[in-house]
Amino acid sequence: MSAVAATPPAPTRAKQTQVHIQRFGAFLTGMIMPNLPAFIAWGLITSLFIAVGWMPNEILGGFGNADLPGSWQGAATALALADDGTTFHQYLGLVGPMIVYLLPLLIANQGGRMVYGERGGVVASIATMGVIVGSTIPMFLGAMIVGPLAGWLMKKIDAIWDGKIKPGFEMLVNMYAAGILGMGLAIGAFFGVAPLVTQVSDWLGAGVQALADAHLLPLMSIIVEPAKVLFLNNAIGNGTLVPLGTQQAIDTGKSLLFLVEANPGPGFGMLLAFMFFGIGTARASAPGAIIIQFFGGIHEVYFPFVLMKPILITGLIVGGATGVATNAVFGSGLVAPAAPGSIFAVLAQTPRGSHIGVILSVLLSAAATFLISAVLLRLSRKRDLAAEDGLAAAIAQTEANKGKASSVLGTLATGSAHGVRQQGGPVHTIIFACDAGMGSSAMGASVLRSKLKKAGIEDVAVVNKAVAHLTDEAQIVITQRELTDRARHSAPSAEHRTVDNFMNSPVYDEVVAEVLARRSTEGASL
Repeated sequence: MSAVAATPPAPTRAKQTQVHIQRFGAFLTGMIMPNLPAFIAWGLITSLFIAVGWMPNEILGGFGNADLPGSWQGAATALALADDGTTFHQYLGLVGPMIVYLLPLLIANQGGRMVYGERGGVVASIATMGVIVGSTIPMFLGAMIVGPLAGWLMKKIDAIWDGKIKPGFEMLVNMYAAGILGMGLAIGAFFGVAPLVTQVSDWLGAGVQALADAHLLPLMSIIVEPAKVLFLNNAIGNGTLVPLGTQQAIDTGKSLLFLVEANPGPGFGMLLAFMFFGIGTARASAPGAIIIQFFGGIHEVYFPFVLMKPILITGLIVGGATGVATNAVFGSGLVAPAAPGSIFAVLAQTPRGSHIGVILSVLLSAAATFLISAVLLRLSRKRDLAAEDGLAAAIAQTEANKGKASSVLGTLATGSAHGVRQQGGPVHTIIFACDAGMGSSAMGASVLRSKLKKAGIEDVAVVNKAVAHLTDEAQIVITQRELTDRARHSAPSAEHRTVDNFMNSPVYDEVVAEVLARRSTEGASL
């Protein structure tokens, strides 16, 4: 491993803008990603138990009349208005309360925790109740605004009297400060934030509906597909498409917005073209990348292929637009986000009556991308054979675009690790850091953990984290090239490695060898 001695060049304005958008997207992702299991659970419950679900259940689905003779009386109910104008008690079920209360509160709590730990999460949850009951729509956007804001305000207020409270009054002041602030924020959110966010949600929904009415929804792929390759998709997906899609799913039982970004078809089609018409390392790596992307749902594995030949983004755009158009024609969609973007996750969130449209959207988008990519690869084949295979450089560029480590890119090419600083002493902690702290970094950590175990090293902790959550306690931090600067800022005292190959890289063997060498050095000095 070579040390990086040169100071990196100052980022350009465009690069700074990209980093800011990445950080914003990473913050939104930090609120959504940990709570995706709750979204998935809600989606499965919805697809199974609502009136048009696979296993309709009036109690769990929340559509049954509890006043009918023989109805179960142990579940929560609410007054509802019948078609003839009379009222009756209708089961609340799980679907409604989960989407209205549970999911926004989880998002808000996570947002508050990210800003100010548990204390911030509690105040964020209290404040978010104001936007929840102050609106008639699920308050995902409201929770993503109020949650972090409440945590930040609690942090600032605590700083006012930090170290100034007389002994014995700390708990009293802390408890009442959080309670009073939470009460005030809940009231303010009820009257101020809820109406504003409701109006913004209406505008965004009207915009999507306008695109649908004008048959222009496929044009979203012009923005989404390039944004994915540049790792800007988190701000678009988690910040806009997931909240809007969830609202549509409540109204219509499904939404095609969940498939605009998560459709595995375009990436699959492009990798398939490389498998048949690519050259060198790219062609050899494509089959393994297909398995990770299509079945594992880690889409970033195909980004280096695009960066190696940027013209291929046209195939991805056409493929993405084809998938969106197919779902629009068939009126198909998903009931909840497909996370990760695996074909298995997509099918799991497909409601009854949408399978034909959803499956065709994946197949047709893959076919469209494959055809365009195949033509482009064939046209440039002679030039590519005369040039050096650029996949390794493209992987490095992908890591730069993402700004953090990705464990899945290791299947694509041999990589290299670059240490920012070589330090002595035994290694106890190694951290893989990526944008969301899941997926790619988790895979990289797993690979290195396995290699360490085979080498007889079992007392070195190898964990994965989001770059934003790094602290200065780690000894070695492994990130993708574009995330290294952010990682250095969060953990300045750590040794930083830039890894190009996360699944089958000689870098891991170098790390294992270094851990063993440091142990031998320590033992010899004793």
